[in-house]
Amino acid sequence: MKTFLPFAQIIIAIFLILFILLQQRGGALGSIFGGTSGFYATRRGIEKKVFWATIIFGILFILLAILNLIF
Repeated sequence: MKTFLPFAQIIIAIFLILFILLQQRGGALGSIFGGTSGFYATRRGIEKKVFWATIIFGILFILLAILNLIF
């Protein structure tokens, strides 16, 4: 169990980084040049799945970090 937790945490961290990087960037500068403000936009399709995967992998990372402290 002691050797499994760090490797699992590294794998979860890699996936978490990938899901964070896959998320669409905010349109802060786009509104300056006449774009629409997408702050309250509804997530649809793959964007919604990436968002929920990011939340799930974030929770898994925190749980593995706590388990790593306990064991």
